[in-house]
Amino acid sequence: MNWKRFYVVLLALATTSVVTAQANLLNAKKVENIGKKTQAEIDSEDEKPLPYGFISDRDVLWSKVVWEYVDLNQKINLPYYYPIDTTNALSTRRSLFDTLMKGIKTGEIEEVYSDSYFTTKIGIEDVKKMTYMEREVDGGPEQGGYIDPYSIQSQDVKGYMLKGIWYFDKRQGELKYRMLAIAPMGPDVQVMGVQEIDDADSVYELFWVFYPDARDALHASKVFNPKNSAHPISFDNLLNARRFNSTIIKEENLYGDRKIADYIRGNSLFQLLEADRIKEGIRDREMDMWNY
Repeated sequence: MNWKRFYVVLLALATTSVVTAQANLLNAKKVENIGKKTQAEIDSEDEKPLPYGFISDRDVLWSKVVWEYVDLNQKINLPYYYPIDTTNALSTRRSLFDTLMKGIKTGEIEEVYSDSYFTTKIGIEDVKKMTYMEREVDGGPEQGGYIDPYSIQSQDVKGYMLKGIWYFDKRQGELKYRMLAIAPMGPDVQVMGVQEIDDADSVYELFWVFYPDARDALHASKVFNPKNSAHPISFDNLLNARRFNSTIIKEENLYGDRKIADYIRGNSLFQLLEADRIKEGIRDREMDMWNY
């Protein structure tokens, strides 16, 4: 285990965590004062994420880009799924999907694309088309019918695709990871509510967000800390610390970055074994760098 990296992450979590879940709870004289920070707390807090250090291309001895899938059905990944009901939740506590959507709608997140290679940039209207639609029933209001709206909510998102790069920094002599993009995986909004189409188990990439552009929005949204509710953790800290379980879907390769499922077909077990082989190969790379 890389203890140096562990202590750096631990220090970042300790210094950037803020008392938002129960802010002013012990000093509040009225209910409306709960959650309001004092001016001294506001002045002492740094609401910016820990900046990435500059990495020169000459210091990158080896690198590999991988795509991973984070399944929200797994217990360790539940902090990215909840809360799905925001009626009684604090304004700083939202699911990862709600945080991304809020950042896009407010303009805080601008780097949104239709694919993981960042070839086509899309705007808020394109995101709305992928997450919201209205279907006319019985001819619509003009013929005595009505309009039935459908939208993708937090509970509809089944997972996230992550694109990141593993690289060996020869200046510091260690293997590092940098997240490049994130995409929520949800159903096709165009077929939601259509009983003739059985597509309930399928998920698709709704949109891709360039991760460095989303760090400020993700840092402002806090995740419940089950071990200490007084110090919640931000989504940015959680993702950068890789506190999730994921499965490698594909790696950059000679064959046009083909997926594992494209060359290992019809066998889920062998696909998982291939994903583990790629993961072990990345882990062994750090040790191999020290062999002469």
